[in-house]
Amino acid sequence: MSGAKPCKVVIIGGGIVGLAVARALLLERHVAPVVVEAESRLGAHQSGHNSGVIHSGLYYRTGSRKARDCVAGREAMYEYCRRHSIACEQRGKLVVATSPERRALLEQLERRGRANGLEGTRLVSGPALCEYEPHVRAAAGLWVPQTGVVDFSQVVEALARELREAGVEIRTSARVTRIRPRPNGFVLELPAGEIETGNLINCAGLQSDRIARRCGLDPGLRIVPFRGEFHQLTPGSRQLVRGLIYPLPDPKLPFLGAHFTRTITGDVEVGPNAVLAFRREGYRRWSFSPRDALSALSYGGFWRMVAGHWRYGLGEQYRSWSKRGFVRELQKMVPAVTPDDLRRSGTGVRAQAIARNGALIDDFHIVEGRRMLHVLNAPSPAATAALTIGSHIAARASLD
Repeated sequence: MSGAKPCKVVIIGGGIVGLAVARALLLERHVAPVVVEAESRLGAHQSGHNSGVIHSGLYYRTGSRKARDCVAGREAMYEYCRRHSIACEQRGKLVVATSPERRALLEQLERRGRANGLEGTRLVSGPALCEYEPHVRAAAGLWVPQTGVVDFSQVVEALARELREAGVEIRTSARVTRIRPRPNGFVLELPAGEIETGNLINCAGLQSDRIARRCGLDPGLRIVPFRGEFHQLTPGSRQLVRGLIYPLPDPKLPFLGAHFTRTITGDVEVGPNAVLAFRREGYRRWSFSPRDALSALSYGGFWRMVAGHWRYGLGEQYRSWSKRGFVRELQKMVPAVTPDDLRRSGTGVRAQAIARNGALIDDFHIVEGRRMLHVLNAPSPAATAALTIGSHIAARASLD
């Protein structure tokens, strides 16, 4: 596009959030952006490597952006799937307390869910647990009917199809190698040439902090990748799980813990864990990038985070290497699961934003600059809430 008329807005990142922002700009502000994606296909990373859960909004701190956007975004996602004939199912999930002393935490979680607008949640124990999940053994459980499943890759495809039909240009294999500020916008250097734009929206996920720095902005955080490893139940053991079974999460951490998910295809996925990855797009155990490893290991915020959570991290590493250790954790919820019931499945990489003081940034985090917006943290439930997040970002975007 070098030498062509500058476009009004460029969105960097063709995942579900970037495409949802593009859709909101088109429908709500009547602006057709240009979307550039580094990979050869859209939704190649976090949008395409997840368990496909449409989250309810149960866990998130009342009043937080995550809580508000998840509840509204969940219903918008169900409606979008129905309108575009994307298979989805509202199956509900059971969150379990594996010991009696944790029941009080489950009751607190139910109160939080009600404060977030969830209706129909139900605390159950004893034989009532078996009404939902016959093979669960726990001190108590919380039934959450709003949770569902979908293949978010199909949502990405539908968004892209909708945008292209409306004339939005979407470029793949278009990694941004340099950003040059200009008084009236930016010039983005790509392998196939340059794009001039008046405004920029950064939805680059795993690379979002680097894009911000290329724009001359100090993001105040660093992205550190955590790999999540999934297993599947073998076909003969899928009857152990009807829907979704989650452990009671640690409120100090942004990870929900390994859980059982009956996917939209009928498979049962188990996981993920959360282990440090040494490459931002490192889906294999031995994936390594010197640049990405140095970025994490040279960051003071990373070591401050480790100092506060090293026991949890060692446990996750152990369960990553030991199948029996992983199964023992699962057996706290479903005792009938055995190592022979599991086979390795896919992996995903979470773009975890860590502040300089070592805090794991848990809420959506968006930073504004002149003629630019940077989405620097969009963790789960970003896929669930993508349409709502897209509207918020589009409303805030500068269109000078």
